[in-house]
Amino acid sequence: MPDVITAPAKLTLSLRVTGVRDDGFHLVDAVMVSLDLADTLTFGPGDDLTVEEASTGLPVPATDDNLVRRALVAVGRRASVHLVKRIPAGGGLGGGSADAAAVLRWAGRADDVDLAAGLGADVPFCLRGGRARVTGIGEVLDPLPPEDATFTLVVPPFGCSTPAVYAAWDELGGPTAAGPNDLEPAALVVEPRLAAWRDALGGATGEVPVLAGSGSTWFVPGAHPGPDRLVVRTTPPLG
Repeated sequence: MPDVITAPAKLTLSLRVTGVRDDGFHLVDAVMVSLDLADTLTFGPGDDLTVEEASTGLPVPATDDNLVRRALVAVGRRASVHLVKRIPAGGGLGGGSADAAAVLRWAGRADDVDLAAGLGADVPFCLRGGRARVTGIGEVLDPLPPEDATFTLVVPPFGCSTPAVYAAWDELGGPTAAGPNDLEPAALVVEPRLAAWRDALGGATGEVPVLAGSGSTWFVPGAHPGPDRLVVRTTPPLG
């Protein structure tokens, strides 16, 4: 029988940029939680990838650049993988990282944080899930007690380039945001259309939206169902 692995999305509740390493990677101090919004990967014999789009995110190509294929190479395994994509791509919810982490768990490498970090900064958290303080460039995890929480997300029909947002943060002089996410000012410079989606969500819910990571998702606490919104809940650690 094929193996079916769930790949939960991650939500970055707060993010401070604390410095830049000599190699250009940014150091962060963040709190992340995993969500009940998840992709599903089905593994069988073979050596190919198919993607079933089940979200409104950006297109996800089934090429060798896909993190599923890259993770398979990293663990030295082959498989025919069918990916059901429910996490909107390009929204800053760690969909690609979650998929890579699912491959590592399938391959029995759930404890290999160094391998995970080599695939991407969010992969170590996605490998463990739950709720954690994340520092370094994303590879240092300090588990936090789980909290049962509900959030409402709005995901614009465009993505934000994480490298471009960090580059803009550098160019702005490394600002500390008034809210919980230091990357918000930079993301708004890179993608000014974000402001309209922020204002619409805030106006509809009466809450102050927060940008998820480098964007493009905005979120508020609580359940506020409505058009173009996703109501999600936190989930416990994986495994």
